Amino acid sequence: MHIVVVGLSHRTAPVEVREKLSIPDSSIKDSLISLKNASEILEVSILSTCNRLEIYTLVKDVNIGLSSIKDFLANYSKIKLDELEPHLFDFRQENAVLHLMKVSAGLDSLVLGEGQILSQVKKMMRIGQDYQSTGPILNRLLTQSISAGKKVRSETNLGTGAVSISSAAVELAQLKIGQSKGFDGLVTLESEKVLVVGAGRMSRLLITHLQAKGCMNLTLINRNKDRAIALANDFPNLKITSRGLDDLDHYLIKSTLVFTSTASERPFIDKSRITNLSLRNTIKLIDIGVPRNVSNDVKEHNYVESYDVDDLQEVVSRNQEFRKKIAEEAESLIKEERVLFLEWWASLEAVPIINKLRSGLENIRKEELQKALSRMGPDFSARERKVVEALSKGIINKILHTPVTKLRSPQSRQERQESLKVVEKLFSLTEEE
Repeated sequence: MHIVVVGLSHRTAPVEVREKLSIPDSSIKDSLISLKNASEILEVSILSTCNRLEIYTLVKDVNIGLSSIKDFLANYSKIKLDELEPHLFDFRQENAVLHLMKVSAGLDSLVLGEGQILSQVKKMMRIGQDYQSTGPILNRLLTQSISAGKKVRSETNLGTGAVSISSAAVELAQLKIGQSKGFDGLVTLESEKVLVVGAGRMSRLLITHLQAKGCMNLTLINRNKDRAIALANDFPNLKITSRGLDDLDHYLIKSTLVFTSTASERPFIDKSRITNLSLRNTIKLIDIGVPRNVSNDVKEHNYVESYDVDDLQEVVSRNQEFRKKIAEEAESLIKEERVLFLEWWASLEAVPIINKLRSGLENIRKEELQKALSRMGPDFSARERKVVEALSKGIINKILHTPVTKLRSPQSRQERQESLKVVEKLFSLTEEE
């Protein structure tokens, strides 16, 4: 068996490719079922975020497994495989393990050390368990990767002052509104007429950072108006006007700065919509949705400046340098966690022999116990029978403890195989009887 990951991210693919491979929650189950239908894929889990799509699998054959996953991605995205492949990466076994742990720790994120990715990995594990697409191997890998992500954040300063996608979007807005005064002295948003479209987690973070950067009041629009009102109520010190999606055009005309972050699978702000608004003042659109909420053609309009998640690199590069040394420290922790997982993985080779040994000794225990109990006669109480049975089980467990520990301990594959052969021979575990 082999652990394999195939995917693409902000490092390998532009947003126009990533949005075609964004798998919404409503499609995750069908995607997992489709992948599991391939006979060579034993376990599978999907990580889909605004900056990456990654499919983690346990496969029987690496080449056949890779081919099945890539065919799925091509069919889902409706992009020809030869056009899609240049944007894909794949890692196998120890490299796949290391990659997931780096992702979980925020070391592979657009914003180095971002915290949101850890909760997304947790969600990936939960979904895989809910739909029973993962098994003991991927569950162990995901659990240890989440633990590694927490460890990096608790034992290093990587997450200190880390920028999220949402805060990077707000900082980008500050840069585009006026000249920067340095990392802590960007222009205030007090005079901006701000509109936020969407009421999910990203929008909550947006509003948090907008308030911190001087925003005095804003309009929050969401398809479900009640959800917008509920989110607005969480910010009692900020004047927020909550509206439904039908009011979007009315508030687009009034706004100077617009953030979009919705789960819409197609753009709802495009050139024709902007043209119909008859704008007279410049409006800045910052779209952090993937798939994109704002069509690329809005840039053709004279009064529109439009930015998407790929434009955040300008902000990220300003904050990245001071985190690189901390990232090196985090990498060493991640590599330690990888070793622990691979040692556990290697120890699985001993499981069949251990099970045979345990089963053989258990059969002997039961036979001898039955003989002993039959000799004791009817005067032997039920309590005494339980004591004798517990004694026999304790003896077997004590006998097994040392050899099982030795067989599963970290060692070279050659050493383990030699030990397994000795155990097989001594206890005749290869014979049918």
